[in-house]
Amino acid sequence: MIGTGFTNEKQTLKLAISIITSGSIGILIYLSKDSIRGTSPGKWMMGITVKSEHDHSKTPAYYKLFLRNIFLLIWPVEAIVLATNDEKRRLGDKAAKAVVIQHNKKPKLLAIIAIILTFFISFFAFILLFTAAVLKNSDSYNISIAEIEQNSSIIEETGGIEDYGMFPGGTIRTQNGAGEAQLKITVLGKEHDLKVNVNLTKSPEEDWKIINLEYYPKD
Repeated sequence: MIGTGFTNEKQTLKLAISIITSGSIGILIYLSKDSIRGTSPGKWMMGITVKSEHDHSKTPAYYKLFLRNIFLLIWPVEAIVLATNDEKRRLGDKAAKAVVIQHNKKPKLLAIIAIILTFFISFFAFILLFTAAVLKNSDSYNISIAEIEQNSSIIEETGGIEDYGMFPGGTIRTQNGAGEAQLKITVLGKEHDLKVNVNLTKSPEEDWKIINLEYYPKD
């Protein structure tokens, strides 16, 4: 659980820019989902495709497919139009002069399962990367790293710190300027790797303070 106030203004801005950039890329990819022969993974699984309104043998140009999907940003309106339209065409279909038709080829069950598994794996990978990015941009994480790099025992055990694990774990709880954090950080050393557990606390208007730090060999 991560509350407000776990990063400073500079880190919050950096995180916000990362989220906006990732979101923009995600939206761009989504709006381009039918760009390969008028077929997206979902349409492919249903055996349908997008074709030109006047020639069902031709796929609309990329910009038309992109324009068609832009209308999905106002999906409530699109849903109403689709439900009340006898032709069962969206506003995007009309704007792009496109139609959705049944494709001759239907995918096999194994291929459909593979697509679904890929989607879920990608989704959970995104969640994992996003959580790691949030933790790494927190004040508590940066204070923990600073303490680790000054800890002579950890430096001796590792033979020198080279890097840190890509996916830190733990929780950060904040409320009204106060908070608690429990972080699990992997320290990659020249000779040995270590797992470091750090407990921190924060009082209002004060920085995070480390109350306990433990380390043990990485399995």
